[in-house]
Amino acid sequence: MQAFSYLIEVVFNLYLMVVLLRVWLQMARADFYNPLSQFVVKATNPVVVPLRRIIPGFAGIDWAAVLLALLVSFAKWGILMQLRGGFDLTAVAILAFFSTLKEAGMLLFWVLLLRAILSWVSQGRSPVEYVLGQLTEPLLAPIRRIIPAIGGLDLSVLVLFIALNFLNILIAGWVPFWSSL
Repeated sequence: MQAFSYLIEVVFNLYLMVVLLRVWLQMARADFYNPLSQFVVKATNPVVVPLRRIIPGFAGIDWAAVLLALLVSFAKWGILMQLRGGFDLTAVAILAFFSTLKEAGMLLFWVLLLRAILSWVSQGRSPVEYVLGQLTEPLLAPIRRIIPAIGGLDLSVLVLFIALNFLNILIAGWVPFWSSL
């Protein structure tokens, strides 16, 4: 049973990250002709496009994709609860909401880490590096205005990592099951 739970969590979390990446790409107005963006769009379009007929975008946010992210998380927790022998609609809804928030934070962490690693080893401007820059630059630029590069080292990613970890610990103090999500 533990192996099936693991497989369900991995598959649903990966798709949830792709859906959240779509929301983030649209909010950042990233280049949608980029290969990474095209992958995200093609992986999510079969579900997002029909949802858009019901739920339009508003204020620069694709609410159909946000709803899809919540539904993916809801389905994951519903299946996991069924495997463990029960189903509580309220608990699944709460878990889905907080799990989606935590997964968005994890996505931000991985995108920042990937961008930092690519900045060390990249020989040129790759399409993936360009999109990662478009996604993270709105978050890093304000930090760079406060803390400039020191000796050629950009510490803005480190500062954002510390802020993300602070938020994670802070929320864990308020939400009892946050660490297990």
